[in-house]
Amino acid sequence: MVEIRPTALAGVLEIRPARISDDRGFFSEVWSEAAFAGAGIDLRFVQDNHSLSRDAGVLRGLHFQVPPFAQDKLVRVSRGAVFDVAVDIRHASPTFGQWVGMRLSAAEWNQMLIPGGFAHGFLALEPDSEVQYKVSAPYSREHDRAIRFDDPAIGIDWPIDRAALILSDKDRAAPLLADVDTGF
Repeated sequence: MVEIRPTALAGVLEIRPARISDDRGFFSEVWSEAAFAGAGIDLRFVQDNHSLSRDAGVLRGLHFQVPPFAQDKLVRVSRGAVFDVAVDIRHASPTFGQWVGMRLSAAEWNQMLIPGGFAHGFLALEPDSEVQYKVSAPYSREHDRAIRFDDPAIGIDWPIDRAALILSDKDRAAPLLADVDTGF
């Protein structure tokens, strides 16, 4: 059994897979093509990604790929906790430039489904946070893009002091959304 909750942005979903626990630990089916299709989510994933953020304050994003390598993502945390964000980058969308964020954690066992047409980023809230996510298209360096995590036109309310953020050079130098051809 899986619980699916809509968010403020159409298409972005919070998903809570059931966990069956006993003295030994637990079992959880975090992805089932049949179960998700039965709930109206018809996706085919082609790649699994796994990232480790050693320190709280590591911010990764906002990333996306332009068509034809746009990616749907199913994101979960297997250790620690992150603040996960999706930003609508579809120019024709009534919610273009709007964002939604939620805490994903190993303890809460929740996931975020992010469709193509959304940029994605996350902030590690605990040391040694591990994020695993399935994607519907393979990574393509040629189609990989980023936008600023602190773009004032988007206004993401990251739950950490800006001085404590740890960023890659790529993310620090990313352009504003207004300066990017998103392909959507």
